[in-house]
Amino acid sequence: MTIQYEFDVRPDNGNTISVAEGVEWLRMPLPFALNHINLWLLRDASRWAIVDTGVGTAETENIWHGVFTDAMQSDPASHIIATHLHPDHVGCAGFLARHFDVDFWMPRDEYLLCRILVADTGRDAPQEGVKFYKDAGFTDEQLKSYQHVFGMFGKFVTPLPEAYERISDGDSMKIGGHNWEVITGGGHSPEHACLYDRARNLLIAGDQLLPTISSNVSVWPTEPLANPLSDWFKSLRRLRTILPEDVLVLPAHGKPFRGAYGRLDAMVQEHEERLDILREFCVTPRRAVDVFPVLFRSEIGDRNRIMATGEALSHLNFLLKTGELQAEYRDSANWYRTT
Repeated sequence: MTIQYEFDVRPDNGNTISVAEGVEWLRMPLPFALNHINLWLLRDASRWAIVDTGVGTAETENIWHGVFTDAMQSDPASHIIATHLHPDHVGCAGFLARHFDVDFWMPRDEYLLCRILVADTGRDAPQEGVKFYKDAGFTDEQLKSYQHVFGMFGKFVTPLPEAYERISDGDSMKIGGHNWEVITGGGHSPEHACLYDRARNLLIAGDQLLPTISSNVSVWPTEPLANPLSDWFKSLRRLRTILPEDVLVLPAHGKPFRGAYGRLDAMVQEHEERLDILREFCVTPRRAVDVFPVLFRSEIGDRNRIMATGEALSHLNFLLKTGELQAEYRDSANWYRTT
């Protein structure tokens, strides 16, 4: 089944479209290259459960005030739910939880890591981080750029609630008379939650299943030998066993669509093709920065070098774990060679 979009139009920023009874699609702007995020309002009796929140900026908060009176009809919220830790999903969670004085639901690994990353705001970049990117092949100027942007994560997140309610894989949440099952996965983030309404065949997918792009799967300085691509493969293949092909996917970016199996298979294939490229390209030893031209279509610069490095290393580490590559440290960098 190929991708079939459910709607020809999309809501303007701050506006909504009804996708099912009691399920409103809310669109918010982002100050990034990916310029929007989809949020979801779930009718919960005379209140609303809010799933994902947008970045924590003054612009987003101002738009939310309009949503309170318009889309939410001046009714309060019952819960604030975040699928995972990234600022476009959790940035306004604290603002919303305090505004409505309600509880905040999130997977434990996502909540704790988010608290740690927010705590980096205002700190100098650690030596472990500098070494990580130097080992990847960064120049001195590029290392300075990394040090300059270190700690930016917290600038897009309003202060998180100091307490939360954990949601875990297999949980079932009753919202407005409907059961939403929690399905967690890894790779893009450690414990990303999707919400599945089996009875109505709806999936709030967050960043786990998008219609046109694959989410970033990266290695970070805090865990330099991590293998998130293995977690990503497992998560995508597991979703294929749980979901029907015609489930209506409500993604964080892009438009709601059907055709889940095609997208899940395409994302697996995309990464497998990258691995094939690296097996051949690394017959000659390469650093992480050397593989950018064969992995990515876009030009890599200061704006996207950190994420490109993390994504490159997720593929290199995968092949290290399978024994198909070996790494050697020389000339102040790690060099990867096909075994």
